[in-house]
Amino acid sequence: MKILLLGKNGQVGWELQRALSVLGEVIALDRHPAATPYGTLVGDLSDLAGLREAIRSVSPQVIVNAAAYTAVDKAETERELAHTINALASQVMAEEAKRLDALLVHYSTDYVFDGSGMKPWKETDAVAPVNYYGATKLEGEQLIVASGCKHLIFRTSWVYAARGNNFAKTMLRLAKDRASLNVIADQIGVPTGADLLADVAVAALQKALVNPELCGIYHLAPAGETSWHAYASYVIDFARANGEVLAVETISPIATTEYPTPASRPLNSRLATDKLRETFSLHLPDWQSGVTRMLMEALNK
Repeated sequence: MKILLLGKNGQVGWELQRALSVLGEVIALDRHPAATPYGTLVGDLSDLAGLREAIRSVSPQVIVNAAAYTAVDKAETERELAHTINALASQVMAEEAKRLDALLVHYSTDYVFDGSGMKPWKETDAVAPVNYYGATKLEGEQLIVASGCKHLIFRTSWVYAARGNNFAKTMLRLAKDRASLNVIADQIGVPTGADLLADVAVAALQKALVNPELCGIYHLAPAGETSWHAYASYVIDFARANGEVLAVETISPIATTEYPTPASRPLNSRLATDKLRETFSLHLPDWQSGVTRMLMEALNK
């Protein structure tokens, strides 16, 4: 089986290179030209013609898109670029998947919702993004569905990985230099590891290839919930307990309104994962176990 992976060097793409390798030949691309058995190809989602050409050159049975425009605040001003990468490139992939009868795996976000209320969002809940990034991701979903291609769309939240930068690493870096930190306490969600996003996608993909009726939109995040403030406290307490010397003494909770950003943020990022767990017979670990594993790797470097 040939699998085309886009966004190979992102947090999720890096983990997918590992997870997908057991299923077949993985042709992994990023924004830079790469020599492959199918010629020199580019997986730049801002180059729609080049993207279409890459897919046609490989003719894969599975297309996995781990690339996206994720700079939430910059998306408010870089609208054309965000729209091209998150919406129009999704349409190109979907059209080519439909033509090839391939299955498209795509990642989306809780930002398609307005972040109101306290209940975890279900796949069937009404969508209403509060920022332009969320609007482009929603349009990408809608274009994939409209194409009629076989697809698995995984909405997730608060993604991190041991590789690259993330919120936990930022908190640890600041905690070494500052006596006090202010962290938002009224946004609630679930930190989700890139390794979990890759492994669950591969497990679901294997079943959906056999039974295309399983295709659709799914919510994917670990069990539990937390705030950014509680998440930061967990990270700092764990690091200190494991011998890190930190300057921080107080971690103060603040409201979203006290930390204005160009793009609005949803307050409720909880995702209901019942559909995913029941459809694919999966157990999702609590969020702390993934964060702990990531911290152990980060702290031992």
